[in-house]
Amino acid sequence: MNYQPLVPRRLLQVREIYTVHYFEYTAGCIFPGERHNFWELLYVDKGEIRVQAGEQTSRLRRGQLIFHAPGEFHAFADLGTPPDLVVVSFRCDAPEMEAFRGLTMETGEEERVLLARIVAESAAAFSTPLNDPYAAVLERREHAPFGGEQLLCAALEELLIRLIRRQTAPIRREAPLRDGGNAFAQVTAYLETRLDRQLTLEEICQDNLVGRSQLQKLFHARTGGGVMEYFAGRKIQAAQRLIREGRLNFTQIAARLGFQSLHYFSRRFRQATGMSPSEYARSVKMLSELSGIYPDDHANNG
Repeated sequence: MNYQPLVPRRLLQVREIYTVHYFEYTAGCIFPGERHNFWELLYVDKGEIRVQAGEQTSRLRRGQLIFHAPGEFHAFADLGTPPDLVVVSFRCDAPEMEAFRGLTMETGEEERVLLARIVAESAAAFSTPLNDPYAAVLERREHAPFGGEQLLCAALEELLIRLIRRQTAPIRREAPLRDGGNAFAQVTAYLETRLDRQLTLEEICQDNLVGRSQLQKLFHARTGGGVMEYFAGRKIQAAQRLIREGRLNFTQIAARLGFQSLHYFSRRFRQATGMSPSEYARSVKMLSELSGIYPDDHANNG
């Protein structure tokens, strides 16, 4: 066999990381603004803020992110609720980054998992506190896990690639469902970005312009169950990922995924997995400690 190597195309690479922050602000916070010659991503994990980006001002709520292009002046202030914010500044010279200029986006569960991974790997790789607003230099942790900086960049690159794909292949919600494969992909993508909500079957049908019986028939054919059963299962899978990430407690996870109470969340989790959230967390915690991924001071559910 005459094997020929293929050099993978790296269309988008993060060349430099400047800062990674996770801020938990108090009420009345104001960031007066700055500009710099690299990209910055700002994600709202809690609360709502008013953001100035160049000459434009917009409101960002939980689950939304915005990109600030190199050289763009940007500032923000809270709108009454103390916000939690993820801020990542980096250098990426790919021309595709121009798609993010002035862009505000909703995130889905996959994007939020990648953001959580970026924060977790940064906490493991760097000794610089993530909540220090004056930190301008990332200091490497003395006994950082192997490959942490590379995993951080990989997660950021995957996040950027996924967001670019969404921009170049948007879901046309106004179009009626026709082809079964496209219809299933459309509805599942719609559900994926709404795991934090309590949707009804009527809402799903109305937003996707599909009849109730058609939708149920489609999901039974693809998954063996109804659309609401599928949606509930995706919530539990998201809960498992959040527990594995270890940054949120069970009450926060229940609220993040739109459960009415911690008791209701725990009951549904046990029904789906056969164990309580705390039992699941202990088993995952054991595996993560054996793998030695995070330093001893990494946050967990306790």
